[in-house]
Amino acid sequence: MIRLVAFLAASALYAADAGPFDSELRSMIETYAADLASIERTYPIEISATRQTRLEQLAGSQDAALLATNFTALSRNGQIDYLLLRNAVERLRARVKLDRTRAAEIRPLLPFYEVIVNFEETRRRMTPVDPPAVGQKLAELAKAIDAAQAAKVTAKPTVLNRAGSRLKELRETLKDWYSFYDGYDPVFTWWAQDPYKKVDQALENYAKTLAPSSTALIGDPVGRQGLLDYLSYNMIPYTPEELLTLARKELAWCEQEMMKASREMGFGDDWHRALEAVKNKYVEPGKQPELVRRLAEEAINFVTARDLVTVPALAREDWWEEMLSPERQLTSPFFLGGDLILVAFPTNTMTQEQKLMTMRGNNEHFSRSVVFHELIPGHHLQGFMSERYRKYREIFQTPFWTEGNAFYWELLLWDLNFPRGPEDRVGMLFWHMHRAARIIFSLSFHLEQMTAQQSVDFLVERVGHERANAEAEVRRSIDGSYEPIYQSGYMLGALQFYALHKELVGSGKMTNRDFHDAILKENSIPVELIRADLTGQPLTRDYKPTWRFYDLPVN
Repeated sequence: MIRLVAFLAASALYAADAGPFDSELRSMIETYAADLASIERTYPIEISATRQTRLEQLAGSQDAALLATNFTALSRNGQIDYLLLRNAVERLRARVKLDRTRAAEIRPLLPFYEVIVNFEETRRRMTPVDPPAVGQKLAELAKAIDAAQAAKVTAKPTVLNRAGSRLKELRETLKDWYSFYDGYDPVFTWWAQDPYKKVDQALENYAKTLAPSSTALIGDPVGRQGLLDYLSYNMIPYTPEELLTLARKELAWCEQEMMKASREMGFGDDWHRALEAVKNKYVEPGKQPELVRRLAEEAINFVTARDLVTVPALAREDWWEEMLSPERQLTSPFFLGGDLILVAFPTNTMTQEQKLMTMRGNNEHFSRSVVFHELIPGHHLQGFMSERYRKYREIFQTPFWTEGNAFYWELLLWDLNFPRGPEDRVGMLFWHMHRAARIIFSLSFHLEQMTAQQSVDFLVERVGHERANAEAEVRRSIDGSYEPIYQSGYMLGALQFYALHKELVGSGKMTNRDFHDAILKENSIPVELIRADLTGQPLTRDYKPTWRFYDLPVN
């Protein structure tokens, strides 16, 4: 009871002004989010034609609901929510289209996959099984798998890799299907047990010929149109080619600044030597948690002393540290953050080379930016406020807000002289270069202009990454765990917030604190719409993004 009273009292602090943070479309958005989650939960197999059809039907019904909505009669919040929902439905259609294309590409390699999908979807519809017929289908399925393996269909490595991944998923799906009946239905087991074992073995054998080793870097490029679809959803009115130009321009600026810091450190224009010197300024094993705590407090004190953003007392209190496992560090070689901060540092199970790379990659001057990026005023503060303001918008989450806003603070604190000397500047510049490089290698990879290995080499040779860390960065960017445009969101979103800060705070129209608080209370949505809201820009039902936030010639 005491905890409940305390919770209600704390909630009241944020609920007093809840009215302005709602809209007429909240219920429609929440219903759409729930329906989408239900369909994806009921039909979890991405290559399922049934899933794709049901998602298209959802998009169609949502279009009808939006069309029936009187846009001009909506409040300002309502109009923004309308555009967000319309945008989400367009994104859903593009995603289904991509899923269909990818399913068609792997069909020659897995011509039998619909049989397994149908087994599971029939079970979920609770259709009674015919054990003799099932046994016969399984026998035929085993032959079909062996025939597909014997056919040795040629395909691009990326398609082979995707087919291997789907095959492993299908094997697990079939296992779940079989386990549902096995033993509970003696007649089913009598007919299905032997043919199922043959199917399972055939799937295992075929998977070995398709899937690369667990350490291989292959990925699955989405192509230019796929990138354009993702950019459209995030309301970025630039082409992939323009963004590559932007990233190269930012990278060149970083290199010039690196040389300035390098000269101050006594290395002349050879900034790679300065970077190596900074990497070696790491704490001894066991001391990283203490460093993280100190850096976190330093950043919080910096932003609060300058009245840059509201930091509620509870937000300063409700985070802690956990250590990243060696396995997770294979894809997350640095820190992760949010409701807590996950710290990357060596363990006794790593090789000496791995230990050294991890310590060098998480040295004090690199960590100084990463800690506030992950905690306050970055991801932790974002999450704290998003739970309290316009939470219904979480379905529209975009890395251009989440990652972009966290990296934006790195740009702003650079301007406010947060770095204490050249070593700190090298640390901050490393991350700036890293974000620019992410745009270059991730877009180039998805345009099929750069391979995964070339991406690793680029990070090592151009940015100065430790090779193991570079491999982890590329792996997390291309393995499908992040959307293709995710890595571009850091810098592009930051540049959007940076330009908006100049427009509103630089002109004196808003204070730093009011500006940053307003951003956090919008929740994670495309920055273009945050700008439209804060500047009072007129909105229309057919609104399209037009904000050119970075000085580039129009192609």
